[in-house]
Amino acid sequence: MRRREVITLLGGAAAAWPLTVRAQQPERMRRIGVLMNTAADDPTGQTRLLAFAQALAQAGWTDGRNVRIDIRWGAGDPERIRKYATELVALAPDVILASGGTTLGPLRQVSRTVPTVFTGVGDPVGAGFVDSLARPGGSATGFISFEWSISGKWLELLKEIAPRVTRAMVLRDPELGSGASQFAVIQAVAPSLRVEVNPINVGGAAEIESAVAAFARAPNGGLIATGGGRIRFHRDLIVKLAARHKLPAVYYDRVFVDSGGLISYGPDFVDQFRRAAGYVDSVLKGEKPADLPVQAPTKYETILNLKTAKALGLDVPPTLLARADEVIE
Repeated sequence: MRRREVITLLGGAAAAWPLTVRAQQPERMRRIGVLMNTAADDPTGQTRLLAFAQALAQAGWTDGRNVRIDIRWGAGDPERIRKYATELVALAPDVILASGGTTLGPLRQVSRTVPTVFTGVGDPVGAGFVDSLARPGGSATGFISFEWSISGKWLELLKEIAPRVTRAMVLRDPELGSGASQFAVIQAVAPSLRVEVNPINVGGAAEIESAVAAFARAPNGGLIATGGGRIRFHRDLIVKLAARHKLPAVYYDRVFVDSGGLISYGPDFVDQFRRAAGYVDSVLKGEKPADLPVQAPTKYETILNLKTAKALGLDVPPTLLARADEVIE
């Protein structure tokens, strides 16, 4: 598959992606379902899926020739995700790619037998998606968002870039058990950094706005956005509120920094989609998800928005500037 063809499928035809991708009539046609937790016009989601398609092509799978790809975009809407999960399972795919725990959960509720490869899931063992990381034991396997220890690094990073912070609100997704686990690690690190941490469950936009405004009434505050599909869906609002209330903020994904956020530390999720294509290839060739261990990220990145730091009046330490993988000016 040439790059132009991939971009036409996964970029220019985004409006048509909720519909079944039309295939030709080759002899042996396999079927892949894809359930994304982003909107169809989300550039980040398109970039990740493009990486998946390119890696599939390198493995010999071309849409319309020997594989048919059915794509659905959940747009962070639980009802829509449940609907699309049912649709994809009904298509009887050979394997489904699930982006995040907010899509994997509904898929598993519909069927626990369809082979599934997931990306960006916080705690697949705790959520009951797999028996263990080394031996998934069922029909699902894939890639976790990150190891719990990095949650503490978010608070360390916040204190490093904004030493005056003595209070931090921690946004977490209440629908994910991983939200509580991430906060537990942050809470354990907090005393040594002399920071008081306050967990805030992320609901709708109005609730987020009210919670941030209430927290920002007291001085020396900062913000940490932990991993979760609901938090990611509201990223533009969260970044805007952090800027409005002059809150230094640390995020788990670079998409927040690309939208104007201060700094992020987390895995390279595009790389996870590339690696997920390898697992999908293995399943299509006969391997069982139960025999493919769940993997942790291998690439982490620190992204810093220097323009935002200046707007907040922060002097970024030279050591932090030096170790940033990318600096947005």
